[in-house]
Amino acid sequence: MAKHWKTPLRLYLTGRLTGELGDRRFDERRLPGRQGRRALVYLALERARPVPIDELADAVWGTATPSGAWETALSAIVSKLRAALRGLDPRCTVTTAAGCYQLALPPGAWVDVEAARRALDEAEGHARVGRLRDAWGPANVAASIAARPLLGGLDTEWIGRARATLRETRVRALECLAAVASANAEHPLAAQLAREVVELEPFRETGWQRLMRALAAAGNRAEAVRAYARCKKLLADELGVAPAPETEAALAALRDSATRRKGSRE
Repeated sequence: MAKHWKTPLRLYLTGRLTGELGDRRFDERRLPGRQGRRALVYLALERARPVPIDELADAVWGTATPSGAWETALSAIVSKLRAALRGLDPRCTVTTAAGCYQLALPPGAWVDVEAARRALDEAEGHARVGRLRDAWGPANVAASIAARPLLGGLDTEWIGRARATLRETRVRALECLAAVASANAEHPLAAQLAREVVELEPFRETGWQRLMRALAAAGNRAEAVRAYARCKKLLADELGVAPAPETEAALAALRDSATRRKGSRE
């Protein structure tokens, strides 16, 4: 009789490359070096499709693909991946067919980067219809996963693209969290989250706009105006453009609010 696992297999591509199933575990030390880490992460990121052998070789070695019997070297790496995965769960493997490799995981398997994307979709869905309280949990999940490093110490073009996708996930999740904090009148927290957005993506004006509004709501209108000035200078110095109308509108709202407050005191 087949054994029914009580918990799903969990595969962490961010942070330390790790797989878990109940009390079973493997980490990157069981993989064949840097090449093994690159191969597993690439196959996991592309697990919805068969990956041609030469494409996987490019992902593993890039321009340093060994001459001669590179297919044999890649086959040896994949064999070691299979052994490490099957030690965790015999249903895990890397299949080979028609000159392609494909990572096969058991039904219900959990992969962290996929979980981050799903959580972000859920959070943004809640936010779009005004269910901000429901957005807090999944947005935290997405932001936490996406904050972890991917293949630390390794740099290739495809790794850079994957990191950029994670950064975008984190930024959007932080924007959701900032929206929730603002709706809860937790304005200092909203400002802190907006600052993280600005640090990650300084040319993303929605982050500056949210930061300006959060600072003003917290009673720091002068700091909000300074945030606008920093945004304007950055855009002018680096891109030669002016702030977007939405950013100018956020500044105008700050000034209108200050004028009304002054008028009410007179």
